[in-house]
Amino acid sequence: MDAVTASLVRSPVLPPRTSDNGSGSMFLTASGPGFTRSGSRLRLRFRQNALQSLTTTAKTRRIFVVRASSASSGDASSGSTPKPIAPLRLESPAGQFLSQILLSHPHLVPAAVEQQLEQLQTDRDSEGQNKDASSVPGTDIVLYRRIAELKENERRRTLEEILYALVVQKFMEANVSLVPSVTPSSHPSGRVDTWPTKVEKLEQLHSPEMYEMIHNHLALILGSRMGDLASVAQISKLRVGQVYAASVMYGYFLKRVDQRFQLEKTMKILPGGLDDSKTSVDQTERPSAVSSHPEVGAFAGGVSAKGFGSEIKPSRLRSYVMSFDAETLQRYATIRSREAVRIIEKHTEALFGKPEIVLTPEGTVDSSKDEQINISFGGMKRLVLEAVTFGSFLWDVESHVDARYHFVLN
Repeated sequence: MDAVTASLVRSPVLPPRTSDNGSGSMFLTASGPGFTRSGSRLRLRFRQNALQSLTTTAKTRRIFVVRASSASSGDASSGSTPKPIAPLRLESPAGQFLSQILLSHPHLVPAAVEQQLEQLQTDRDSEGQNKDASSVPGTDIVLYRRIAELKENERRRTLEEILYALVVQKFMEANVSLVPSVTPSSHPSGRVDTWPTKVEKLEQLHSPEMYEMIHNHLALILGSRMGDLASVAQISKLRVGQVYAASVMYGYFLKRVDQRFQLEKTMKILPGGLDDSKTSVDQTERPSAVSSHPEVGAFAGGVSAKGFGSEIKPSRLRSYVMSFDAETLQRYATIRSREAVRIIEKHTEALFGKPEIVLTPEGTVDSSKDEQINISFGGMKRLVLEAVTFGSFLWDVESHVDARYHFVLN
């Protein structure tokens, strides 16, 4: 592995390794479209009937919906297996139903989600009304509480898969296919990145200010190879997965602060100096809030690019972020819901597999056991852009769903 490759896998945006204790992924340390009103009752009735028909199909043909990539879900007329549209397979009844709609009628996903959220709210309200266990015999109270816990866990899993389906739909609307699971390649060079690039489309999905920050993020990861994307390197699969997961969280953070930035820009209440089209930023001065927190520092762009062959460029959004106090910066760098954290974990593991972590007698991670993959720097750029966009979409759908079914804790 050459020096550039070493720089890539030691990127400061990477979260530190943690022990795999079963509580989280080793890859992590840490308004959407509604039902369109067309003004036509006939059209509205048609869409409702179509959704009802799909619901009936999902109940009677559940095997088809279970996993879009399984052989049992093949098209009976053509005998072929539908191509997976996302690496993560949805397995709850609601997730299975949404998988089928994503494959056949993706424009009906928002209406189907509204239906599923209404059912979740009904179930939660019913559970709340029956929460008083004072009338339950003492011998049955443990069983009663266990059943309530199982129901809550099932609702949480359903909610996770609803959020994931909405993220996938946003990629479909943008005409960008998600990268499939990274598996050994049959390419002559052994490269795993045989997927379409779609780089330009991914770049166009973000505001100009947000893309400036994304470009700096790419510069930190790829370094001098930003201009030599055809080069291929052998890199630890675990480390690529960590870069991907960290980039998802970075995209979530960026979308969150960019939404506030765009609002204040529209209202003309931005901090002094940020209203100008050209902003001068002193790269050596950073608030203690940035330097005191490594992950927040990477998020804010407050990490020196020295050693990575690229310089962090000043940007209006970066200057805006660095004007935050420590408490605000920490809050914006935090994933708001457990469901969103689980989606990042599950999606990353569906892409790269669950890593096998081997500890040395000294208690450190044995890196010699890491699986190595061949990937071009262009493939890494595609992965990082997709991950940042995934995080941005995740913020959008989390906010959209929380407005209809409250689950965000902070």
